[in-house]
Amino acid sequence: MFHQIPDPVFGSLVLSAVVATLPLAVLFALLGVARVRAWTASLVALVLSAALAIFVWRMPPLQALSSMAEGALYGIVPILWILVNALWVYQLTVQTGWFAVLGERIRVVSRDERVLAIVIAFCFGALLESLAGFGAPVAISVGMLIAAGMKPLKAAIVSLLANTAPVAFGAMAAPIIALAGVTGIDTHALSQMAGRQTPFLAVLVPLILVVIVDGIRGLKETWAVAVVAGLAFAISQFVTANFIAVEITDVVASIVTLLVVLVVLRFWKPASSDSSGAAGSAAGGAADESSGEVSIERTTLGAMPKAGRGVAGDRSEWSRTRLTWYAVLPYVVIVTIFAVSQVPSVKEFLSRATTVALPWPGLDITDSAGTPVPTVFSVNIVGNGGTLLLLAGMIVACVYRVSFRGALAAYGATLRQLRFTIITVMTVLALAYVMNLSGQTQNLGAALATTGALFALLSPTIGWVGVAITGSDTSSNALFGMLQVTAAEKAGLSPVLMAATNSSAGVLGKMLSPQNLAVAAAAAGIVGKEGELFRKLLWWSLGLLLVFTGLVCLQSTVLAWMVPAV
Repeated sequence: MFHQIPDPVFGSLVLSAVVATLPLAVLFALLGVARVRAWTASLVALVLSAALAIFVWRMPPLQALSSMAEGALYGIVPILWILVNALWVYQLTVQTGWFAVLGERIRVVSRDERVLAIVIAFCFGALLESLAGFGAPVAISVGMLIAAGMKPLKAAIVSLLANTAPVAFGAMAAPIIALAGVTGIDTHALSQMAGRQTPFLAVLVPLILVVIVDGIRGLKETWAVAVVAGLAFAISQFVTANFIAVEITDVVASIVTLLVVLVVLRFWKPASSDSSGAAGSAAGGAADESSGEVSIERTTLGAMPKAGRGVAGDRSEWSRTRLTWYAVLPYVVIVTIFAVSQVPSVKEFLSRATTVALPWPGLDITDSAGTPVPTVFSVNIVGNGGTLLLLAGMIVACVYRVSFRGALAAYGATLRQLRFTIITVMTVLALAYVMNLSGQTQNLGAALATTGALFALLSPTIGWVGVAITGSDTSSNALFGMLQVTAAEKAGLSPVLMAATNSSAGVLGKMLSPQNLAVAAAAAGIVGKEGELFRKLLWWSLGLLLVFTGLVCLQSTVLAWMVPAV
């Protein structure tokens, strides 16, 4: 049996906490300063953390290796199982040409850049975030905005800032699922709490986008559609995260918002749209289809195969309604499948019949108080979000008439695209499990808890820094989720609130992460101007972080009724 030591470094909590930060400090230094690739940096941090666990925290070597293996497996199932299948569905839409059709349908909505910033970057970007994530929403939004006539630098800034509100529930809620895995808190409770935080950001983001595009004039002339978009997204996100299913939160929110905005635009047009810099020229305003499709192909996973080109090209006699329905089909299928899986009787059956729970071998741990640490690995095989996405992908492939070989090739392309992401996620989760099970994270949390109630001020910044450095809300939650919980428990704060805050506040750091900046600059054709993007976005990011910190402080005190009971 391994008994976690609360202060292994000369009996000092402070010194122990300083030593415990070394793997994270090395990880961040390699990512942010040395610009080492994420998978390499996380591997180095993992080796250092394991060495500290064995030689400083006196964890038996076999238990350290076993904890690494458990973390890596949790990275595969359910997180990577969800990511791979979600991106596979997205890949099918790209390769059959229906993604380009969806882009065309959206780009003909308006010639006003301010409206397009909301429709493309905010609504459509959130839809992409719900499935693809990991830079795809930014890259594709940039390409579409440029094709619609927006200047490259502005398109990059708009796309980066828009990629905030949906991130906590992105990639089929991978960040929330990872957070639940490392903290042991119920996934639904974390979903509820995040669903009571990120909607406040969603209300603000569309307003900021129109200011970026056209200044105060843009705000005065398009505030109505911006407010409608923000409220529609916020309400949909709140309802889905709290009462339906965490995995489809962004899918529902983005589709509902897009439909609401389209309805509003049928009856209302912003003033002076022809002079707002809003793609006024015929070439820009017409959203040249050929240039748009080139941009999309260039920034997505791969070129369309011949079968895909045939599907996309053989639609000259199709009505616009039919084209639109086929283009949105994958998202309708996904929402339907997840909705059915959440029917109480179905959910109970899947949970009872297909859940496997196994005591993880080689781990026998008690915390510093002598309480056994749970080490049971549990997974719902059929009811898992990844399996449901696999089923959705099969249905989409059949409807789109993709051959078995073509679907398999798309799956292979997805795995190749994610090969380094797969290594990174497995390594980061292994690092998180080693730090958590060895007691390193608890030492850090105990040290931060000495700030007392002031920890509510620090909690959002921790999440913000984690995402700004790693570029991933999932990775930040894996690294800092348990730290937030430990500090909250010792400071007398809600663990659910602080854990969810790590994810919700972390999204505000994504626009500044080196990975996202590089993706946006490459997609916009302004490589080398990442520093300019950073400077223009920094104050927006810090301002939103300040507002969000105020919200968290209120939720920890006078708004404590917003925190779900566990």
